[in-house]
Amino acid sequence: MGTISFFGRELPIIWDIDCVVVGGGTGGAATAIAALDEGIQTLVIEKTISLGGTQTNALVSPMMPTFVKGQRVNQLIIERLHKEKIDTFDGTTACSWFNVETLSYVLEQLIIERGGHLLYDANYVDCLKEGKQITHIIVNTCNGLVAIKGKTFVDATADAVLSRTAAVPVESGNQDGQNQQISFRFEMGGIDIAALREFILSRNETFCKIENPKFFEIVMVPGKGHVLEPFFQKGLRNGDLQEEDLRYFQAFTQPGKPTVMSFNCPHIPDIYQTTDPVLRSEAVTKGRMMIRRLSNFLTNYIPGFKHAYLLKEATQLGIRESYRIIGQYVLSETDYVNRARFNDGIARGDWYIDVHSVSEEKVEKARLSRGEYYEIPYRSLITHEVNNLIIVGRHVSSTFLMQASLRIQPTIRDMAQAAGLACAYSITHNVDLNKIDGAFLKQQLVEMGE
Repeated sequence: MGTISFFGRELPIIWDIDCVVVGGGTGGAATAIAALDEGIQTLVIEKTISLGGTQTNALVSPMMPTFVKGQRVNQLIIERLHKEKIDTFDGTTACSWFNVETLSYVLEQLIIERGGHLLYDANYVDCLKEGKQITHIIVNTCNGLVAIKGKTFVDATADAVLSRTAAVPVESGNQDGQNQQISFRFEMGGIDIAALREFILSRNETFCKIENPKFFEIVMVPGKGHVLEPFFQKGLRNGDLQEEDLRYFQAFTQPGKPTVMSFNCPHIPDIYQTTDPVLRSEAVTKGRMMIRRLSNFLTNYIPGFKHAYLLKEATQLGIRESYRIIGQYVLSETDYVNRARFNDGIARGDWYIDVHSVSEEKVEKARLSRGEYYEIPYRSLITHEVNNLIIVGRHVSSTFLMQASLRIQPTIRDMAQAAGLACAYSITHNVDLNKIDGAFLKQQLVEMGE
């Protein structure tokens, strides 16, 4: 395939392909599946060796509930989890449960079976452009720098890495430049979940309303009257916990992994910018110490944890928000409140405005009633600056508050379905991604979902 010059070096071009997806996370993997279903050649560039992104590498499970009808790719993934003997529905809530190892495998198989290509352990470096078109991306691999040529490009990096190097404008944080709080999740094994559940329910804890004993959740937020709070306060008095450990505590069972729970904590304090690489590194070291304190505390204080052990730490921080592109339309909290509809509304969202603030400030958590939703326009996924680029993930064009709603996994997958369809349309009809009629895409998605 030849070579291309990059800062005075001739780099080998190792792929020339229709669709290049940068990032194999929640949005990237789903986009690839959707694009492959439309018959275009697709390559996923992934910096780790596991698809799923925050779902699998940051251990973010289960998938938060949505009451809007999802797109085909979302249902396809759930069906394949069922074939792998993973129960995804608890019978009470609208959450979609999974374990991270099975989800990573399912995503990989869905891409491979469709003839897709994967480039693991490959870090995006830069892009090359001709005018308003990206022609190549540069990737660092085990064999050094290589180039990949493509016709359409998907920024599914979550940090808008591809977009920023392509000169797409971005913004970050709230009005004070502060990002949402970082989590560093972990798993524990060896838990007597039946004993834990019996203990929690015997104390009249009402937070977890799931009747199926295979699905269970525990939580502790100070001042909310949760059963576990006195135990945490005792651990604090005894010096086994610190004040920062008590801010938020939550854990879920993992289907297919008896005795294992996944913890949606700790929340890392005092890190106000997720876009700073030094601060992200500090979040890792601080979070690791907090995980040790929490896991030791649980084994010594909480029934059911006597023989439990730290099983796994996330290999990726739980970043809720970093950069957001400024696209052709910036979706806002006004659109949320107005239950906005758009001619090019290619996805729907109904999760509440869920801001995890580093400071103790109270953010109004606006909520929609069941059955209500807003639409996400295609214009929030495309830019004025680059013709053949589409964005999928938490970094689509939105305000800080609005991003706190649209960032959940099922909504991202629905965006991905539209992005995959758009890439295929761009290839087969020779039209730029940022010039596709979003209203036409919306109609196609409606017909696919019927």
